[in-house]
Amino acid sequence: MLFAVHMTVNLPPDLDAEARATTLAAEKEYAQRLQHSGEWLHLWRCAGQYANLSVFDVADNDRLNEILWGLPLFPYMDITVTPLSQHPSALH
Repeated sequence: MLFAVHMTVNLPPDLDAEARATTLAAEKEYAQRLQHSGEWLHLWRCAGQYANLSVFDVADNDRLNEILWGLPLFPYMDITVTPLSQHPSALH
């Protein structure tokens, strides 16, 4: 199943610098592992925002929920999920 996921990160300005660095490093490792596995197909930065638009290809809603809740930055994110389906005019 394909999902478009918009994630906006809202890190507290008073977050400890070491906690911030550790969380960001863990987030990068987690995201890259999921990209290598093929479940996180696309990861795009939204220009001018601390946000991204991602496309996931996962078995079901439960798997997407598991992935999103596993994000180290999840406690600091606003997330919008849009299920995707094939458009009849799409070439692919």
